[in-house]
Amino acid sequence: MFVRGAEQRKARMVCFGCPVRTECLGEALDNKIEFGVWGGMTERERRALLRRRPDVRNWRELLEAARQNYADFEEYQVS
Repeated sequence: MFVRGAEQRKARMVCFGCPVRTECLGEALDNKIEFGVWGGMTERERRALLRRRPDVRNWRELLEAARQNYADFEEYQVS
């Protein structure tokens, strides 16, 4: 979503309920997309994350693995 200022908060809220949020964020990070809200993160947040983790070669894989680990943990907690 390509919005600025206060509209970014609204766009982020849409992202939080989206079933493809992880894939979207991974796409933006892997391709260094500069503008808009992707996967619930603003361009500023994505730039900061990329600077903090220059070692990551495939964000989509990393994010999907983290999501799966969380799901496995949640399943374990319920058992």
